[in-house]
Amino acid sequence: QVQLVESGGGLVQAGGSLRLSCAASGRTFSRYAAGWFRQAPGQDREFVASISWSGTSTYYADSVKGRFTISRDNAKNTVYLQMNSLKPEDTAVYYCAGDSTAHGTAVAAEYDYWGRGTQVTVSS
Repeated sequence: QVQLVESGGGLVQAGGSLRLSCAASGRTFSRYAAGWFRQAPGQDREFVASISWSGTSTYYADSVKGRFTISRDNAKNTVYLQMNSLKPEDTAVYYCAGDSTAHGTAVAAEYDYWGRGTQVTVSS
């Protein structure tokens, strides 16, 4: 079992920045790929970014490319999402997920573990 806990969400003005963290406990999370997804009210959960277990491979949704950066510190069992130039349309609950295949994917159904989410609200 892997437990994931997100933190770092909050209220920020458009153009601002936030850094989300996802702390993992349980099995060796350093062998898992990780991803960030988000879900706005009334909308489906959507992919944001993923990172391989080693951190050498990353992948982003077009809507966040160039603004968001996913990274990880395996010594701390933590994955990060640095979000810059935030827009009101980035408002959502952000979820961290773990993928035991270690490669990372944009498909939510392929992730084995999920956190409970952290709210990000961007005001205009």
